[in-house]
Amino acid sequence: MIIVLRPEAGPDIADELLERISAKGLKPLHMPGAERVVLGALGDERALAELSLDSHPMVEAVKPILAPYKLVSRELHPHDTVVRVGPLAVGGRELVVIAGPCAVESREQMLASAQAAAAGGAKALRAGAYKPRTSPYGFSGHGPEGLRILREVGDEVGLPVVTEVMDSADVAIVAEHADALQIGARNMQNFTLLRAVGRAGRPVLLKRGMSARLEELLLAAEYLLAEGNDQVILCERGIRTFETATRNTLDLNAIPYIKQRTHLPVVVDPSHGSGV
Repeated sequence: MIIVLRPEAGPDIADELLERISAKGLKPLHMPGAERVVLGALGDERALAELSLDSHPMVEAVKPILAPYKLVSRELHPHDTVVRVGPLAVGGRELVVIAGPCAVESREQMLASAQAAAAGGAKALRAGAYKPRTSPYGFSGHGPEGLRILREVGDEVGLPVVTEVMDSADVAIVAEHADALQIGARNMQNFTLLRAVGRAGRPVLLKRGMSARLEELLLAAEYLLAEGNDQVILCERGIRTFETATRNTLDLNAIPYIKQRTHLPVVVDPSHGSGV
């Protein structure tokens, strides 16, 4: 529910209503604007109805949030969110390129890749210390040692680093080394991991699952925001279709669709949607 206060409503009115919302066991939201204050209330619809906030003399309007994803929705947050990854702003007017190798293999490999990425205009460095592999015999990353190398190289070339976390048990150590945590396509609906990452205090790059609908991606992001983390970047990386000649199909239609429905920034990973 969105509660729009009248222009003359003071901070005391907002505090009073927020207390009433909390007393009902609902999640209160306070969104002061340039002209008026907007409040939010999330939770049981029956408790929302019992508040009868539309009858308050200082309430101008009460509007339901129709989307199933409340915190992610532009209905609640109409302005674009800018996510800070170290010194880098993602979601503003500047084009941001995040580049790097698939996996951290060695310090020499990472340094050469990072220098090439920086020379090519990349603003952030990515590489995997933990890698989800289709085959159990594939290289699955160097783990903590890979994180150490990635952090050292990122600092040396002056780029913030983004890397994937695959297990809730590893969230703390990955957050210690990375400027942003990536949740890969295979873990988009790993709800235990989403909750743990949402509480980690780091920006998150959330990739769309290979067979996920867009609503499912937005609801996965809702898990992160529900834990108090609004620094979330959504990533379209290609989906699995009936086509077998190529790896994945990059869903370009998804980008404007997502931008219309959420205030969160969107990036595109072209690597999975190319090649055979």
